Amino acid sequence: MLAGPVKVDPRVLQAMTRSVINHRGAEFRKVNADVREGLRYVFQTGGEVAAISGSGTAGLEAVTSSLLRQGDRVLTLVNGKFSERAYDLAKLFAEPTQLEFPWGKPMDVAKVAAALEAGDYRALAVCHNETSTGVTNPLKEIAALCRKHDVLCLADGITSVGGIECRPDEWGVDALVLGSQKCIAAPAGLAGVMVSRRAYEQLHKESAYYLDLKAHIDALRDDEDTPYTPSIPLFLAVREALRLLREEGLENRIARTTKLAGACRAAAKSLGLRLYPDESVASNTVSAVSYPPGIDDSTFRKKLLAEHGVVIAGGQAQLKGKIFRIGHMGICSMDDMRATWAAIETVLADLGHAAPRGAAVEAVEAHA
Repeated sequence: MLAGPVKVDPRVLQAMTRSVINHRGAEFRKVNADVREGLRYVFQTGGEVAAISGSGTAGLEAVTSSLLRQGDRVLTLVNGKFSERAYDLAKLFAEPTQLEFPWGKPMDVAKVAAALEAGDYRALAVCHNETSTGVTNPLKEIAALCRKHDVLCLADGITSVGGIECRPDEWGVDALVLGSQKCIAAPAGLAGVMVSRRAYEQLHKESAYYLDLKAHIDALRDDEDTPYTPSIPLFLAVREALRLLREEGLENRIARTTKLAGACRAAAKSLGLRLYPDESVASNTVSAVSYPPGIDDSTFRKKLLAEHGVVIAGGQAQLKGKIFRIGHMGICSMDDMRATWAAIETVLADLGHAAPRGAAVEAVEAHA
């Protein structure tokens, strides 16, 4: 029940086990073509897409290095561990300014507007879904501000695309990245990238070689190919995961993920637990829950795994030991949610947290 890597369907795992094939042959060109169309579907875009052998961070670096140049001013919006990464990347290629917001709280869109009014920025970087705090940031509103000020909107959608509504073409997002091990429910190691028409025209390769984004886009679009040797098993797995997503329907997957999020939040409240983020911005793909007094993070999560076979994540940075996080994206089911909360309730009781027995599972059932 991590926020990635997530559970993977047997069909996707099976797709990885076939014999090695020639990555420059006609058979693999068909795989590439299918991956391209699947990415365009999940990104809901008519723009350009790329599939890069590398984690989501490789996709973010491809975007940053291929769109920004030394001297470019970039506004980076930070309210968690993963949005800090955008600032760290921007420092390598441009001149970033960090606009910070409290972790777990809504971003102040008015402050973003004021910063864009006051500064001569070429780009803005934002994390759509901040996994470290369980917060979804207002990408639609921020992208609109970027368009108003003719600023490129570069977004980390690693734990949002395929699980939370995200319409880059309609909203005006210029670059968006997903990770294979998140909402599309494939193994880790492949990044999907989408860029707008205007962003594509501004791509350059002065700061990148393997992560030259234009090379990846052009090879996939024009030749159904990759510029360098791809991770063949991952491409096969991602193709199958994207097929499964399309069979379910993107809107249906987002609706199911939303229902799972509601069940998770209700279960937490039934045990007297408090969500870490402001509920108005609570993510639908990952829930961050504050520990009650007296519960030790390491003891709790080790007991969950050893006695119930349930894996959840702890907190990061200043939240380490203070929260636990439950992923409910991809092919996560309501049965998974029931089992998870039955285990959490039992372990909390064993560790001395008083709560009505059976309350968490009842809360989940109410959302089933």
